[in-house]
Amino acid sequence: MAELPEVDLAQEDVDIKHGSSGDGGDVAPAVGAPVKEEAAEDAEAKPPTTTTERHISIQTKLEDLEMLVDLTGAGRKSCPLCPEDKFKACYSHKLRRHLQNLHWKVYVEFEGQRMCICHLPCRHLKNNLSTEQASGRLRAHYHCVVCSVTIARKTDMVSHLKRHVNKGETEASYSGGPDVLPEDHAPSGHVFEIMKELGTNVQLLPNYSTPQKSDTYFNRKMKANRQLVFCSLAVLAQERNPLECLDAFGATGIMGLQWAKHLRGAVKVTVNDISEACIKMIKENCKLNNIRVDGAPRGPRGPDGAGGEAQEVPINSVEVSKMDANVIMHLRPFDYIHLDPYGTAVNYLDAAFRNVRNLGIISVTSTDTSSLYAKSLNVTLRHYGCQIVRTEYYKELAARVVIATVARAAARCNKGIEVLLAVALEHFVLVVVRVLRGPSQADESAKKLRKLVHCQWCEARAFLRQGNLADDTLPCTCHGSLPGRTALQLGPLWSGPLFNTGFLRQMLLAAVQHNMDDIQPLVKTLICESECTTLKSLVHGAPSLVHGAPALTNQVECGVVIQTLQSGEEPGAADPPGKRKSGEDSGSIVKRLKLEASLEHPAFYYSLHRHSIRGMNMPKLNKFLQYLSEAGFRVSRTHFDPTGVRTDATLEQFKSVLTKYSVPTCTNSSGTCTSRQSVL
Repeated sequence: MAELPEVDLAQEDVDIKHGSSGDGGDVAPAVGAPVKEEAAEDAEAKPPTTTTERHISIQTKLEDLEMLVDLTGAGRKSCPLCPEDKFKACYSHKLRRHLQNLHWKVYVEFEGQRMCICHLPCRHLKNNLSTEQASGRLRAHYHCVVCSVTIARKTDMVSHLKRHVNKGETEASYSGGPDVLPEDHAPSGHVFEIMKELGTNVQLLPNYSTPQKSDTYFNRKMKANRQLVFCSLAVLAQERNPLECLDAFGATGIMGLQWAKHLRGAVKVTVNDISEACIKMIKENCKLNNIRVDGAPRGPRGPDGAGGEAQEVPINSVEVSKMDANVIMHLRPFDYIHLDPYGTAVNYLDAAFRNVRNLGIISVTSTDTSSLYAKSLNVTLRHYGCQIVRTEYYKELAARVVIATVARAAARCNKGIEVLLAVALEHFVLVVVRVLRGPSQADESAKKLRKLVHCQWCEARAFLRQGNLADDTLPCTCHGSLPGRTALQLGPLWSGPLFNTGFLRQMLLAAVQHNMDDIQPLVKTLICESECTTLKSLVHGAPSLVHGAPALTNQVECGVVIQTLQSGEEPGAADPPGKRKSGEDSGSIVKRLKLEASLEHPAFYYSLHRHSIRGMNMPKLNKFLQYLSEAGFRVSRTHFDPTGVRTDATLEQFKSVLTKYSVPTCTNSSGTCTSRQSVL
């Protein structure tokens, strides 16, 4: 069959995740195009029909749908859109109600044509699905009025039709309904859609936004995750060169392609995936971005060769491997490993730490937010070995749960970790750690795993020290004034710092150099959060809290930031490219990392909305930060919560300042109430 015309959609929000494939055969023949002999020779293909024939589920009027079967005659009749095992033959009056209430009402309309739902076995089922799953998930579908492709969900069909409208394809071009390609994956060379992010093009299969229907799941809301991972890799590439990095779950390979395309010779990228469909797509995307696949045959030399046109010199080369992620991490050592499976990454941490190089970096992305955000407590206990509850600071709690699991996996390999970055947003939790080899480093990391004491009444919290009772640890007095048990022990959690300010500054420099404007505000917020200070203080040249690092003056201006970061790198100059760190250099690096580590910021934060006073108008958040700072407390905003305040003040002190600067809602004698001020 002829290929569907390519669509060049320059969208900037794309992510890659691993999922189970389903509706992947979004291929349609053009009008008047003959069916290829290869499709006719396929054992599963059915005899082709003429291109002027449309599927019987596409009708303009109800009468046309009823005319598919003779409802005037006597006897039992079968439904033309349902198999016999789903809807048995019945009399005319019952069949008419069935056609009206099921097929005609559940439709998608386009240009006056109604695509009724079809239950016939028109779709090729995947081999890895059982009979019950296939009959339940893949039988009901719609036939596209434009290209005759079959799509299961109504919302996906609506999106599919919108893409036809964007391409200007509004006229119906019919082909035989049963003659469609298998849904496992698109044939090699078929490009359905092209999306672009950070100068990297990737081709997509249909239904890329639905994990259950595509081998390569794209989540547009994960753009910040990919950019943070890229910036952390760019910082490590400045320390050691060349850098061997691994994208353990490549899918379409967009993350590894971004590394190879922008960092060029500083990195040796390996993109791995266990799916054959993903491997084919990764290789196609390498060709799309002019990146050579290691081991692939080279193209023609040019005019001096054996014929053919001259090709451009590849930007870089990428190694593509097809194996289990645990296997490849056991076989080869890497300097940088990125783990981004579909769900939790706990099954791959032991293999990652087993063979990672000293002072390397491991980044872990966890998307199982239901268990990390205390919605599935039994899953949290099973995967992470932590006991948690839903709190106002649940996002930071999730980040510390992941770090604690990472630290335990590293300690089992006699390695310690230094947390460089921990981000928890709505859709994912990202943790970036540096690996420190040695039993002593492992012991230091293990000592930072503590239980957290949490008050169920006022939500005061404190890490439990060895030998202390839970009630003695909490700063509140709820256990003495309220009946019952008020304190809970959560964890064990990571009690150390979540950020390294020096590393975040270098990440900001990398974001500026590679024109990542979207991620720069988030990195600036992380820098302020790591130092527990406000951005206004940094702009006015407040002294930095980092030992041995200059202040971030005029941080809002990107040009000045670059100069500040370059001057901060003078004490520790990077080694020349191509040279590895020796044993003595590694020891000095560990000492320098301890000196550059940020002053331990206060653990957790308070939500301004959670502790608001009834009948009082709270001050705006920026004003409240100023009031806390004037009271002598360290204070900053947090990326975990837009209304959260990170401070070293206790909850009682926090509430006292909030009460002092809040005004009553009713301010005049007549009793009229003023409008509530905006917190932000």
